Amino acid sequence: MALTDPIKQEIQQGYRDVLAGKGIKARYGQRLMIAEIARYMGDITDNDGQRTSPPATCVVEAGTGTGKTLAYLIAAIPVAQALGKTLVISTATVALQDQIVLKDLPDLKKHSNLEFSWTLAKGRGRYLCMSRLEARLHDEGNGDSDTMPLFLLDNADGDEPGSRTFFENMLASYGSREWDGDRDHWPEQIPDEVWRQVTTDHRQCTNRHCSYFDSCAFFDARKDLDDADVVVANHDLVLADLALGGGAILPEPENALFIFDEAHHLPDKALNHFAASVPLNSTRQWLKQLSQALVKMQPFLSPGTQATKTLDKISTAARDVDQALARVYEHAEQNTGWEFNEERRTAQWRYPEGELPEQLAELAAEARVATAGLVRQLGSLADDLQGAFDERKEHEIDRDTAEAWYPVIGGFHGRSEEQLRLWAAWCDQVGTRPTDKPESDAEESAVANPKSPPPARWAVRQRWDHAEDITLYSSPVLADNLLYARLWSRAYGAVLTSATLTALGRFDRLKSRAGLPEASRFLVVPSSFRYGEMATVEVPAIPVLPTDDGFGDALVRKLPELWAGEKATLVLFTSRRQMQQVRDALAPDYPDLILTQDDMAKGEVLKQHCGRVDEGRPSVLFGVASFAEGIDLPGKYLHHVVITRLPFSVPDDPIEASLAEWVTQRGGNPFMEITVPDASIKLVQAVGRLLRTEQDTGRVTILDRRIVARRYGQLLLDALPPFRRIIER
Repeated sequence: MALTDPIKQEIQQGYRDVLAGKGIKARYGQRLMIAEIARYMGDITDNDGQRTSPPATCVVEAGTGTGKTLAYLIAAIPVAQALGKTLVISTATVALQDQIVLKDLPDLKKHSNLEFSWTLAKGRGRYLCMSRLEARLHDEGNGDSDTMPLFLLDNADGDEPGSRTFFENMLASYGSREWDGDRDHWPEQIPDEVWRQVTTDHRQCTNRHCSYFDSCAFFDARKDLDDADVVVANHDLVLADLALGGGAILPEPENALFIFDEAHHLPDKALNHFAASVPLNSTRQWLKQLSQALVKMQPFLSPGTQATKTLDKISTAARDVDQALARVYEHAEQNTGWEFNEERRTAQWRYPEGELPEQLAELAAEARVATAGLVRQLGSLADDLQGAFDERKEHEIDRDTAEAWYPVIGGFHGRSEEQLRLWAAWCDQVGTRPTDKPESDAEESAVANPKSPPPARWAVRQRWDHAEDITLYSSPVLADNLLYARLWSRAYGAVLTSATLTALGRFDRLKSRAGLPEASRFLVVPSSFRYGEMATVEVPAIPVLPTDDGFGDALVRKLPELWAGEKATLVLFTSRRQMQQVRDALAPDYPDLILTQDDMAKGEVLKQHCGRVDEGRPSVLFGVASFAEGIDLPGKYLHHVVITRLPFSVPDDPIEASLAEWVTQRGGNPFMEITVPDASIKLVQAVGRLLRTEQDTGRVTILDRRIVARRYGQLLLDALPPFRRIIER
């Protein structure tokens, strides 16, 4: 669709109106971003609504102060409306999601001539299930209740917020419409173990057959999805929808224009989403719970019926799985080079090149066959129970039994499928295309990057005071084929944006990890910040390197010098243990000065820090990775960022180790191809905490002398914003 003059005028007028309405000036970078996104979307060709141009994405790196959100909203909404496509905005964090829904979209509508609607999309697990809540209240004090199997796995106690009073308040608030059933809108935080008792997933939900369907919080929230011009989601929900085939929760990719904000998180999110794991002993305990549930269910089924026969088959299949898991556990325990030490009660073993020892591979194949049998039988029983909801047909299971037991069996079925994913991943031959996946999945090995690395496979053994377990893992090493096959090749269009998408000044890392199509276009928006005037980056002459034994002691001596005279300082560590050791050494001499991110909830830590600054008192924040990216302290709340150590990845991460192994086999240098670019992105993010507005000033101090003592250090320095440099020799 060509970008017509009326659409251009609508975008331009909308932008002028917003600037005038908010009393702000146009920013060069923002205008550049608006034009690039509009041109990209206008260049997509289609036939009867189906894209005919090659798959392509638009990638825009735009730093703090650009006004990214307004730029992509003002550019994309008019184009999406003209195309008849839904604009899906996906973020990595709840904070940005809330900002877009509660502030940015209302602001745009208020100050512009654009007419559009929007809604927030969340997964089913964020909403109350009335059926489960009702059953939970019914069960309280009725141990032999017919609906007890619904909560066979729950261990609720009488304490708040898991008490009967708590659930009654929940029911009253939902019934009076004071609460919409959204977990995030409940006035207090609800612990996971409590929330699990009153929510559901797609495997346990009876949908239209549920007696509470007409008042369902999830389906009520979904009503707006079909009609909204803009849907705000998150990366996890987008990936979950794609895993279900696309269009299950969100609009089909073919009918959507995607904006991925905080897009640098997307490849790792995809890896996490398509990874699989099985804790062997925990699964055997779960199989015991399944057996107990089957015993409780049997009296509800008539003897000799198909469902009763299936129940017997499930019992047999569960025993087969249990025996297979026992054999895998025994072999892994006795034939793996576990290394424990006094401080660590966890040991990890990675299988080089993803290749399993022959005997373990055989045992995994047995576990796969046994688990597949369990999945089949549980699926068959779930189908029988679901069939009982159809009142037009005679059925051997009554509806009350089906309503009570379908969520239980659906839950077991879903969990057994998750276990089968691990065994299937462990049994796929390395370097060959999987044959047991749906066609849409099989494509993934043939497109985008046919020479992808083998999967990472590893095991973790954990010891507790009275128990231990071995958990088996599998994960793709790169998300390139996954994202290409499921997303980029299908989406009508997609924009990726973030403040950090390049590594060492190039987009190569993102291209390879996200599998971006060849026809994609890339833009780095120049910053409006006057970095050289606003801040310095300083490397003092500290006598030891982070790799030396005395580095921790050197930090204890140096940090008080650095925060002396400062009102607001952020000290970033790469190790939580080192952060705590330095804090413990300094806290007695500096009471009421240091706050660590572990002291309390993140929001409360930041609130206390800002409160001290408001009172005119100095405050020093200690943090690790999440504080290097996810906090916003403008103006007086942060004037000095201290980076204790270059943020190189932990060497024992099995996915990173597998990727490095693959790069080495191909004749590459994993340190320069993976480790340094990854560290560059993290370093830029950490430095980005300092300047949040055009009025901010301050300094960054880097205590890791490798940034000037090693050849790669110059690359890392040059990738930082152009601060004025002060390097002591």
